[in-house]
Amino acid sequence: MELLKKRYYGMPIWMIAVCLVLIYGAIYLGLLPDQDMLSIITIMFAGGLVLYEIGEHLPIWKDFLGGGAVMAFFGAAVLEYFQILPAKYAEAITFYYDDFGFQTVFITLLIVSAVLAVNRKQLVKAFSGYIPAIIGGIAVAMLFGILGGLICGINVKDIVAYYVLPTMGGGNGAGAIPLSEMWEASTGLSKDAYYSKAFAILNIANNFAIIGAVLLNSLGEKFPVLSGNGELLKNPEKYVLVEDSQEKPKISQYEMAGGLLLAGAVFVVSRVFSKNILPAIGPVSLHMYAYMVVFTAILNIANIVPAEIKEGVKRLSSFFTKPLMCYCMFGIGIAFTDLADFLAVLNWQTLLISAMVVLGAIIGSGAVGMLFGFNFVESAITAGLCMANRGGSGDLQVLGAGKRMNLMSYAQISSRIGGAIILLLGSVLFGFMA
Repeated sequence: MELLKKRYYGMPIWMIAVCLVLIYGAIYLGLLPDQDMLSIITIMFAGGLVLYEIGEHLPIWKDFLGGGAVMAFFGAAVLEYFQILPAKYAEAITFYYDDFGFQTVFITLLIVSAVLAVNRKQLVKAFSGYIPAIIGGIAVAMLFGILGGLICGINVKDIVAYYVLPTMGGGNGAGAIPLSEMWEASTGLSKDAYYSKAFAILNIANNFAIIGAVLLNSLGEKFPVLSGNGELLKNPEKYVLVEDSQEKPKISQYEMAGGLLLAGAVFVVSRVFSKNILPAIGPVSLHMYAYMVVFTAILNIANIVPAEIKEGVKRLSSFFTKPLMCYCMFGIGIAFTDLADFLAVLNWQTLLISAMVVLGAIIGSGAVGMLFGFNFVESAITAGLCMANRGGSGDLQVLGAGKRMNLMSYAQISSRIGGAIILLLGSVLFGFMA
């Protein structure tokens, strides 16, 4: 009887159960339309909710494999791969989350809220040492990747071209795809053949990055001296400005709406710059998310955003990263996690080299970050693992697994600015491989 009285999401457990049974029944009978937004939202929420709770309560998994967030997107990928979720709904979710742009909404709110939430003096300090941490991660990742490849009997050229650069390239659209075009232009070899292999290896590395985030979070819990519990900077109180340390203002739904409007304006300006005004500097493309970080940082440092609006956008962002985390991760699992690609390149050589690249990214970024006053765990997760994943969706997976969603702004610097560094490096190295 006590279980029946338990409340979940504000509802009695029996009411939750009735809702889920009704929704699942409609899904598997094919009664829900696949071109209706509310249908898709309902499917994602109902599917993600159960998977998330399983992950949060399953022994071993909840402590060592990432808990609910990881279960939500891996479980969703399994449902799609084995066609347990009807194909028409999987396709609709992919369209909604990717093509229709829900992920853009999610990431935009995370970036804007994360950058505005950082104390202005802390922000300047963090950015000044962050690029060296990224470069440290790239350097050690390349060293470890080459070592792993030599153990497997693979030549250095192939290790760098197919394993290190795609893994550390900032994802698919801003990494693997332009790298494949550079490869064809420099070597004359097929970009399609390069891309198919590089993308599959990138997906393997992405999963190691998720595991790495889980392990780093556990490391921080066991050794608190290595962790800032979500704070990138050691001793952040040293960098607090008086005017930024005041009590949080009380806000209403109107301030949250204002925060949404501000995030929308940042999105508009960033997109115009990335598509129309300054899409690239030389061979390096400038992604919309990179612009978002820069413009939001300028707003924060200039201190022109009212405290109420800062709190409003932060509150709005937390709505997606806490009660709706299951929903967001389920969408990622369907739209971006392809188990077929993962299984196609699953051999011990790929596993070893990918693991070595990811380990190098952790050690390099964490060690260099500490030299610049960062906490090892936070630096390794953001400057390291958010380089060694597949971009925006990978950042969400890694930060969710590492319980560091508040660090999305730094993750985007890694994926975008770090990815740009890899493209520059690739343009040089591919020339020697011709």
